[in-house]
Amino acid sequence: MSAAARTPQRVFIANRGEIAVRLIEACDRLGFETVLGVSAADRDTLGARRAGRTVVLGGPRPSDSYLNMDAVLQAAVSTGCTAIHPGYGFLSENPEFARKCAEEDLVFVGPSPEALESLGDKLTARRLAESVDVPVSAGGTAESIEEVRALAERIGYPVLVKAAYGGGGRGMKLVESAGDLEDAWHLASSEAASSFGNGLVFLERFVTDAKHVEVQILGDRHGHRIHLGERECSVQYRYQKVVEEAPCVALPEATRELLHRSALRIAEALDYVGLGTVEFLYDVARDELAFLEVNPRLQVEHPVTEAVTGVDLVRQQLLAALGSPLEITQEDVSLTGHAVECRITAQDPARGLAPSPGRVTRWSPPPAGGGRLDSHIYEGYLFPPYYDALMGKQIVWAPDRAAAIERMGQVLDAFVIEGVTTSLPLLQRILAHPGYRDNSVTTHWLNHSLEELVADLVEDRESDSSTERMSA
Repeated sequence: MSAAARTPQRVFIANRGEIAVRLIEACDRLGFETVLGVSAADRDTLGARRAGRTVVLGGPRPSDSYLNMDAVLQAAVSTGCTAIHPGYGFLSENPEFARKCAEEDLVFVGPSPEALESLGDKLTARRLAESVDVPVSAGGTAESIEEVRALAERIGYPVLVKAAYGGGGRGMKLVESAGDLEDAWHLASSEAASSFGNGLVFLERFVTDAKHVEVQILGDRHGHRIHLGERECSVQYRYQKVVEEAPCVALPEATRELLHRSALRIAEALDYVGLGTVEFLYDVARDELAFLEVNPRLQVEHPVTEAVTGVDLVRQQLLAALGSPLEITQEDVSLTGHAVECRITAQDPARGLAPSPGRVTRWSPPPAGGGRLDSHIYEGYLFPPYYDALMGKQIVWAPDRAAAIERMGQVLDAFVIEGVTTSLPLLQRILAHPGYRDNSVTTHWLNHSLEELVADLVEDRESDSSTERMSA
């Protein structure tokens, strides 16, 4: 066991939901004490039941609790914590918060404030990638609309207007022709300013048939950097990932090697400490990679990498933040089999995945042997309307991709949830679709296919509504 693991540690967990439970479990295995910060709406969560101690940060809205830096820091200091793990989202990528942690002599479980600042701006990250000979897509920014038009003509339509800060599809607009460019530029800038406090946007070539691939990187304070293979996250709806898997079987071997090499170059250039993910688009037709961004935190989809490598990523992240050298080398990393993760959400597929919060009256996952389930849900849980819709992540492993898909289909078929409308029917249809099974889907597939995939759900809903009206 490392020196950091032997040193008594008390970790403040500044997050909620399934990731809070995952962090608590990792700390328990390391022998670390845990304190969980919760909002007023999360006092009865599974995480609150599992943590060594729970502190209410504020009201149910994120701005009053999970995003309230002063409340989080005060709670961590007052409970004698030595480190803060921000999970993902909320304060996990905030350089100001990382600095304030250092001022309070708290270890921030994440990269340095300087790394966070350089990665928070996608244009700066692009320039960093170019400086270490990592491929990027055609793109850039401009001052005037005339310069924007000229840049778009050089790139070639269609183009994407993207926010330099933030993500999740906000501040992002697809432009098919020159006539739509000016309005899209101004609208994206306005959305970016409203969502992220900065209206800087830039242009990037839009790849029609692209796969979203990302590389898991890990570094320590002793100059060691490794990668743990890649994941594919092409099944996404409006830039929100739905199904992830590892590895990406669509990549030619030479392209895979370039992918891993490029990720490590960026990690070295950043002197990266902790877990991070370097994201790329893979242009299938051109067999070309293009750097997208670095996510300097734990990813939602980290379990598929754990499944194929056998490495506990959260353990490694915690130990690296606390100063321990990595427990593994690049030579120790080998990928075995194939893993698939499905995000189960409280969303209605028949209504364009609209949120569907409410009381979970039945929560019956498949019996033991059905794979791994990361979740904070239990029967009777009141799913709140204030946060994202994630209920849990179902993960399966098998010797190859086809077997993993079959196994996931069986697990989803046996999963029963009642009381709230969920994405389970959509996930079942995705897993059964020939395009997913032959791995021909790209990042825009689900946007175009959602209505077709759930048409029977819409028809059943309309039929039920008609029957109710007739009965009335």
